[in-house]
Amino acid sequence: MRLELSKRGDYAVRAMLALADGGGLLTGGRIAHQTGIPISFLPQVMGSLVHAGLVHGLQGRTGGYRLAVDPATISLLSIVEAAEGDSRRTTCILRGGPCGIDGTCRVHGAFSAAQEALLAELAGASLASLTDAGPWSEGRTDAAAG
Repeated sequence: MRLELSKRGDYAVRAMLALADGGGLLTGGRIAHQTGIPISFLPQVMGSLVHAGLVHGLQGRTGGYRLAVDPATISLLSIVEAAEGDSRRTTCILRGGPCGIDGTCRVHGAFSAAQEALLAELAGASLASLTDAGPWSEGRTDAAAG
């Protein structure tokens, strides 16, 4: 059994950590440099985060990205799901398709409970708890961050 993120999910988490640590507006180039995300892939990742309402994207010469909401209200699960979609497994762990004839296989309950525990743990981990981010305000700038 493996538990891993796709590249897109990995990059989304890294980008959000950079934004939370940066405390203000960061350019795409700066995010890419700090996180190791390929600059060519960054717009796709950031687009998913903007679409999910987690990040504001500002265009233009003085543009960049900043958190749209307080990092204490952003869960690790919401970041992963913004990039990868719903994390709930919909196929049988044994067969890769529908569970048995009656709708569930013998291990369905155990794996379903484990999946829900994992999702609950990710939902309970806030972005703020994973960073050194201090008090947050939407108007905060890099200079104000420290």
